[in-house]
Amino acid sequence: MVNCVVRNWQGEEVGETTLELRVAKQENASHIVHRALTRQLNNARQGNACTKTRSEVRGGGRKPWRQKGTGRARAGSIRSPLWRGGGVIFGPKPRDFEVKMNKRERRLALRTAFYSRTEDLIVVEDFAVQFSSRPKTKDLLSAIARWGIEPDTKILLILPEPQLNVYLSGRNIELMNVILATSLNVYDVLAADKIIVTSTAIAKIQEIYGE
Repeated sequence: MVNCVVRNWQGEEVGETTLELRVAKQENASHIVHRALTRQLNNARQGNACTKTRSEVRGGGRKPWRQKGTGRARAGSIRSPLWRGGGVIFGPKPRDFEVKMNKRERRLALRTAFYSRTEDLIVVEDFAVQFSSRPKTKDLLSAIARWGIEPDTKILLILPEPQLNVYLSGRNIELMNVILATSLNVYDVLAADKIIVTSTAIAKIQEIYGE
């Protein structure tokens, strides 16, 4: 269990909340998180790269010249891989990069990855009311500075539910990624330098992923 300081919109400490998740044992933690990360990256690959072999390239049915007597090397087709415009030897073909990992392991890896980032975790009070009228990127940037985050920091903002104006304000910030607590994933958790999460989102994460 980890105690996290909760900050308000002005950056002042207004309370504490606890984060308690069941994580992998220390000797297995890095292994299971690595498996989950490679699975996510591999499953994101389209795998649709395709090249044509000599049998698939159009043309080349006729022998270019006779076998002997020309002084040139023998050739059977203009679509040989040795020829310009010919087929490709051992080129890529469409394939499935999917890596399987059971659900309990995936959830354990996600909890472990998130728990390992507690030092970079900034818990704030829900601030959707600040953007009730319209989105304002400038206001969000000012709040991020008050929370002690440098401008060139990669930030992951976790919201408890869809909040359109907050999302529209955050998407203009180059190094910020805005996701929902229900869409938490290993890559986003590990790629960010700082993680901003609302107190409601923390409770939702523990409700959804806690066991």
